[in-house]
Amino acid sequence: MFSALLKIGVAQILAYLNEKNRPYSAQDVFTNLQKQCGLGKTAVVRAMEQLAQEGKIKEKVYGKQKIYFADQSQFADVSDAELKEMDARVAELGAEVQSISQSCRQLDTELKELNGSLTTAEMKAQILELQF
Repeated sequence: MFSALLKIGVAQILAYLNEKNRPYSAQDVFTNLQKQCGLGKTAVVRAMEQLAQEGKIKEKVYGKQKIYFADQSQFADVSDAELKEMDARVAELGAEVQSISQSCRQLDTELKELNGSLTTAEMKAQILELQF
């Protein structure tokens, strides 16, 4: 039972590290996949060590801390032109996010003002009340 669960965990951990493509400690992986995998911390550590021994992921040791990350040789190389294109796209999207955020703030301010004012029915009632 445990080895079958460990095999499933190994596959999920490998997929997670390849998808995120950034370094993680065993604790980080345990925390991030705890709900999905249902593996304990010891099982996650074992699975990551197994993946590192098999060469499917890489491991770096910094003092007592071990950091694991996807094997970069499996990913295609990116040219300088592609990097510049990606950087330009990131800058473009960043500007778009900033513009949309500003619009949201303006709309939020307008909504607060409108929520604070009287409705048409309330205004009519108040006018009638003041007239008599």
